[in-house]
Amino acid sequence: MADSTDDLIIIKKKKVVHGGHHGGAWKVAYADFVTAMMSLFIVLWLLSSSNEQVKKSVAGYFNDPRGTAKLEGSSLSGAGHAVPVSQADMPKLKEKLLQSARELPNFERLKKQVEISASPDGLRIELMEDPGGTFFESGSAKPTPALQQFLALIGKELGKMPNRISIEGHTDSHPYSSPNGYTNWELSADRANSARRLLQSSGVGQKQIEQVRGFADQMPRDAARPEDACNRRITVIVDPTVVVEQVPAPEQVAEAKAPAKAEE
Repeated sequence: MADSTDDLIIIKKKKVVHGGHHGGAWKVAYADFVTAMMSLFIVLWLLSSSNEQVKKSVAGYFNDPRGTAKLEGSSLSGAGHAVPVSQADMPKLKEKLLQSARELPNFERLKKQVEISASPDGLRIELMEDPGGTFFESGSAKPTPALQQFLALIGKELGKMPNRISIEGHTDSHPYSSPNGYTNWELSADRANSARRLLQSSGVGQKQIEQVRGFADQMPRDAARPEDACNRRITVIVDPTVVVEQVPAPEQVAEAKAPAKAEE
């Protein structure tokens, strides 16, 4: 019987397995590592910045990466955050305050004694006395109705933002004569504190007040005329670089906690 068996062809497939040093997986891991390190250095650089708003933005991103929380509204009502006013926005705030001040019934009489200006240290609001005394009773820290009305107006506006606020009191060079040792130092500080109380009762947050200072006659507005009435003034400074988390004023907290009256 003839051998009819066909030639058997065997095909061998060689499976090539690349060694670990020939693969590309390490490149992906290295790229992830470099990206993470770059992100870390950027965050560290931002946190080293002196700009408080930058720090707040970085913290806000890590607390809310999806960006669902926005810096809008006012925390005085218990929701959201107030938008801080930057140095670039100070001229706009100035115009807004002046526009509101024009609504005061006695603004025409006060406008020569009110000066609002944007300076490198923020927005400065200066209330200067006239010889007869416009904002405080003579030789006293008791505010007049004119001061109460004006500070109630600007306090409402300044309370809508989280910027820090400083209040300064100044006197002229006339010595304050008092048998109990009360001097221009005490008078300037007491007037600044009186202004602070009016601002806080009008909407400025408790933590917004950064400083309350009395300078007596040491920083005259008109150095050539140290006894002039314009040197007796209150200066309110809005800081564009420092912001705080606002805390409602005590009367606002009490109002929020008060039970609602039943409708009749």
